[in-house]
Amino acid sequence: MLLLFAVAADPQAARVSHKIEIIESGKAKAGTVYTFTVAELNAWARAKVPSVVPQGLREPRLELGTNSATGYALVDFIKMRQGAGEETNWLVTKLIQGEKRVKVTARIQSAKGRATVYLQRVEIGGLAVSGSTLDFLIHTFFMPLYPNAKIDEPFELADRIDHIEVTPAAARVYIKK
Repeated sequence: MLLLFAVAADPQAARVSHKIEIIESGKAKAGTVYTFTVAELNAWARAKVPSVVPQGLREPRLELGTNSATGYALVDFIKMRQGAGEETNWLVTKLIQGEKRVKVTARIQSAKGRATVYLQRVEIGGLAVSGSTLDFLIHTFFMPLYPNAKIDEPFELADRIDHIEVTPAAARVYIKK
């Protein structure tokens, strides 16, 4: 319910929700291209994040590039887990407690009804994170929120989406002709 109020309060977030609803409902006309501007996506993220991550994530922001996206947020990983009803062991809590600036950059490849999101770089508090530490963070904090997410492996786009094009100004969703 909170999401409905947040989206309704921001016309840009409402436009994104409306476009997503049309696409997901199968009502998108063949050959239509839906454009999501950076400003719209940021408004939608600000409205949507509290319903997905009720605690521990604030100030989400997105920047787009050519077939890439970079997300920024202030994240308290322990509060995120607590908000999801999960406990974190004492040692891990001591290592990662507190709010941190997080930056995630991904490259997006999309064609013929499929897409792949390649994780390019993750920074926490200005430090690059990789290897087993990154795997732990993805498994512990990201996958519980998005259990069907695919990283570095192809996945099917929603029914009738041909491909997604990302430019610095906008993301465009192309419906199959």
